[in-house]
Amino acid sequence: MGLCNERKRLVLKIWGDKRYHSLNYFLRDKFGEKVFKIALDAGFSCPNRDGTISSGGCLFCSERGSGDFAGNKEFSITKQFEDIKEMMRKKWKTGKYIAYFQAYTNTYASIDILRKKYEEAISQEGVVSLVIATRPDCLEEEVLDLIDEYSHRVYTWIELGLQTCSDESAKVINRGYELSTFEEALKELNKRKIDVVVHTIFGLPGETKEDMLKTIEYVAHKDIKGIKMHLLHLLENTPMTQLYVDGKLKFLEQEEYIDLICKSITMLPTNMVVHRLTGDAPRELLIGPMWSLNKWEVLNGIDNRLKELDLYQGQEFKL
Repeated sequence: MGLCNERKRLVLKIWGDKRYHSLNYFLRDKFGEKVFKIALDAGFSCPNRDGTISSGGCLFCSERGSGDFAGNKEFSITKQFEDIKEMMRKKWKTGKYIAYFQAYTNTYASIDILRKKYEEAISQEGVVSLVIATRPDCLEEEVLDLIDEYSHRVYTWIELGLQTCSDESAKVINRGYELSTFEEALKELNKRKIDVVVHTIFGLPGETKEDMLKTIEYVAHKDIKGIKMHLLHLLENTPMTQLYVDGKLKFLEQEEYIDLICKSITMLPTNMVVHRLTGDAPRELLIGPMWSLNKWEVLNGIDNRLKELDLYQGQEFKL
């Protein structure tokens, strides 16, 4: 018991006002100042949309390929970057930047095109990091070699949309690849010492709370640098709306979600960076759950619950 209390005291002292290893803490520790993400839309497509795998895409994915808050793909990378940076300057006068390729599948193009886009992004003033969101089935050898090349020039991480460790659930949401594909991509990225951040979603159709926590347990025991935990948002004009109409999709309640997130945090190793505890959805497209629009209420609820129950990251993690 004494050892556990000492461990808790040390990690809480390190993380400051949070009971988990937050992205803000990680970036400030690494770069010595505030670091902002500049979310970019490079105009790529996705094999799960263009007919290579499927034409429907993942059932939850928005028309903008989950890049609803990214820049305008009609503009160059440089203009997108400058426009977003200018907006951020209104709140934060100084800081460094992450060039974040967010929308669609950002390794789904020729090597020449990828190199051109990545190069333009990291050439922007103040950029200290390159982040590439993609699919594990879009990481061919030459793409991996290109990413490896950039990782030696600027801090680089790859974001993979796992969502669930259940192949059965993956079929329901039309993810388009099996868990074995994710594991192979993770192995290749680990081999090159490229950091991996994984996306998970709570509230997928048909999944129980036990299923959701099984995914967290899975991620916690892989060589993964960070995790993004999302609430399922049902958006207009997405294929998942039909499941909702058919009564096959039930929204999580706010308190249920807070409890799940707090439990998940305790299951993660202390060296895993928690990038996100809930997601954002365009208000004009959101069908539900509507409580998710009160983002700060949800985040404060998580912080308060962790303190009330004296919970912290790593508390229940076991090798």
